Amino acid sequence: MTAQMPAPLTLEDDTVRLEPLTDDHLPDLFAVGGNDDEVWRWVTGPAPRTEAELARIAAQLVDTADHVPFAVVLKESGRAVGWTTYIDTPGYADSIEIGWTWYGRALWRSGVNTACKILLIDHAFDKLGVNRVQLKTDNLNIRSQNAIRRIGGVHEGTLRRHRRRTDGTWRDSVYFGILDDEWPAHRARLTGLAR
Repeated sequence: MTAQMPAPLTLEDDTVRLEPLTDDHLPDLFAVGGNDDEVWRWVTGPAPRTEAELARIAAQLVDTADHVPFAVVLKESGRAVGWTTYIDTPGYADSIEIGWTWYGRALWRSGVNTACKILLIDHAFDKLGVNRVQLKTDNLNIRSQNAIRRIGGVHEGTLRRHRRRTDGTWRDSVYFGILDDEWPAHRARLTGLAR
């Protein structure tokens, strides 16, 4: 089966709802992550200082042809707490990348990231027909690398001097992959952690 281009859609479980990112999410998103340098430390570009700056970043993400961004809505509160994105869609050799992910600090180490990744990876393998999900992060972002490994990401290599960071230094990007036949065992291991 040839992989399909993902369309904007809503994915949900008991913890989170991933819905197409819109301007309606911006007040919640700015409240949890705007003007927070640590939240934006590893995301391309500086932290947005105003809701209007966040809106420009979101619009760029929404308007990029090979990106499908989702607002991460915490079901308990009904409020947006971050965003995550299918990027490079469709990717090479029936693959897809998950990236441009951030959450407000209160949600770090909460199970929200695991819940989101299960939804996105399940959809990628089961509905889009990809054979590989790719994730990448800054080589200095150890927290993100550990989270990717925890969901089953296998280190595939490092692209040296991949791009410049906001401060002008070079970023090496660490690449991870999860294959379709590896995912069921990882999913079974993670299911209890995502709740």
